[in-house]
Amino acid sequence: MQTNTQTPVRRLVESAILVALASVLSLLKLAELPYGGSVTCASMLPILIVAYRNGPLWGLGSGLVFSTVQLLTGLSVFSWVTGWQSVLAVALLDYVLAFVVSGLGGIFRKQGRSQASALIYGALFVSALRFVCHYISGVTVWRNISIPLSAAYLFSLVYNATYMIPETIILVTAAFYLGSILDFSYEIPRRFPAEQKQTALRSVLAFFAGLLPLAALIFDVAKIAPNLQDGETGKFTFANVSQIPWIAVAVVSGVAVLLSLVYFLIVDRYLKVKDEPAYAAENTDGAAR
Repeated sequence: MQTNTQTPVRRLVESAILVALASVLSLLKLAELPYGGSVTCASMLPILIVAYRNGPLWGLGSGLVFSTVQLLTGLSVFSWVTGWQSVLAVALLDYVLAFVVSGLGGIFRKQGRSQASALIYGALFVSALRFVCHYISGVTVWRNISIPLSAAYLFSLVYNATYMIPETIILVTAAFYLGSILDFSYEIPRRFPAEQKQTALRSVLAFFAGLLPLAALIFDVAKIAPNLQDGETGKFTFANVSQIPWIAVAVVSGVAVLLSLVYFLIVDRYLKVKDEPAYAAENTDGAAR
């Protein structure tokens, strides 16, 4: 396996091209919600690739540039935002932080883990961070406008999940596809050998195993958040904690974590051992040729 040994100038040019590509993909919207938020053609994927190839520093820098472009192209959203707290929340959380975090998508890269798996984990991780940013911003904004205070937490959860769930699915699918066919560890990415069926299987299983905790987290927030707000004043309170379905929360979270651990600690290691002889044979054949 080769390592990416690009010069700083080449990395800078490559990052600029990928940021431009991410900006173009963000304009290709499959669906757009009336108060901000859209489903795009995997617009964060180019930033994930920068982070995977060049590390978190380059990734965060590219994410910052990307977030600035998103802020400038989304200024129309501020026309219906009221209150300085909401304006600040939208600017920082819905744009700056929400897209800067995409630069952390390469932190799962390490020896022994397939590239497709690392990109899938990265896509799930940055999507979860972005969702949290949008959720907190939504709570801040909607508490200052037309809906009742008691509905702010649940409304923000449902509204942001409406576009973030399909956005995450598209991003993860695209990350898996590119991570399975192109080897980004070379200075110029090249195609993997055709004999990669076992690695592809590991990547698919890793996707579902990684998706389980995210699905459980969304379920838990949906069950817990509405009961942490007073229905009359809208203030944070523990008075309704007893109404939270803790058994359902515990069961869903426990099962999701258990299944993920079973895969990553047992199944993935077993598949990795089976995959190593084939991978070694491919490298030997390639060297002989």
